[in-house]
Amino acid sequence: MNKYMKSFLHRGLIFAGFGPIVVAIIYMILEKSIPDFSLSGTQIFLAVISTYILAFLQAGASVFNQIENWSVAKSLFCHFITIYSAYTLCYLLNNWIPFKPQILIIFTLIFAVLYFIIWAMVYFSIKAASKKMNKKLS
Repeated sequence: MNKYMKSFLHRGLIFAGFGPIVVAIIYMILEKSIPDFSLSGTQIFLAVISTYILAFLQAGASVFNQIENWSVAKSLFCHFITIYSAYTLCYLLNNWIPFKPQILIIFTLIFAVLYFIIWAMVYFSIKAASKKMNKKLS
């Protein structure tokens, strides 16, 4: 098995359990804040399974940035598509956002803007740290 696939699976399995923990915290907050808040067993099951898969894919997708023979653009595209697809499907499956074109466009725009802001912050932070270490080595 390819070393990147092993890394993807390993990372995914390590962090996948955080998805259901996050959804449990969110549902607990909603229950404390909304009078008569209730969920069916099916809704809870779907939320737990879908957030497990979401966290698995999000953690595993970080391997795309470490494939040496890929360009930054290719790894960024694969990472973005994986994360965007996972979030969108999870949100739609759990009815956290409605399946309406206008809502999906707004969701996509917000997701893309935040994704690229975070990516740029991480990218430039790593670049600055690398530059600093290279200066110390010289």
